[in-house]
Amino acid sequence: MGKRKIRVLLAKPGLDGHDRGAKVVAHALREAGMEVIYTGLHQTVPSIVKQALQEDVDVIGLSIMSGAHIPISRKLMQMIKEEKLDDKIVVVGGVIPSRDVAPLKELGVDGVFPGGTYFDDIVQFIKEKAAA
Repeated sequence: MGKRKIRVLLAKPGLDGHDRGAKVVAHALREAGMEVIYTGLHQTVPSIVKQALQEDVDVIGLSIMSGAHIPISRKLMQMIKEEKLDDKIVVVGGVIPSRDVAPLKELGVDGVFPGGTYFDDIVQFIKEKAAA
């Protein structure tokens, strides 16, 4: 029996209605051999955390185009701590200015992938973090 596939929960929190990028990233991760659960649009942070628990995922990925990446990530990281999901890899992608990368990492986000990031870079990052 081979190793279990890396399980990724990909979520679109908040009112952001643009999910083409998230769907393309989901496809790239599946092509790389990962199992991807895409939650769809307009998810709340509590629902994302609940789904991560239910699905026993290795990675929680947020796609945020609305500019609310810092408050959403702050709330997510707090709930992850409360639910003792600290072992999960957290990645955030979307419209993220370079000045916000360090603050996101200070919150505990493992990987930040602004628009235009190569899919191979995202895949490699997740595979390396999951193997560590």
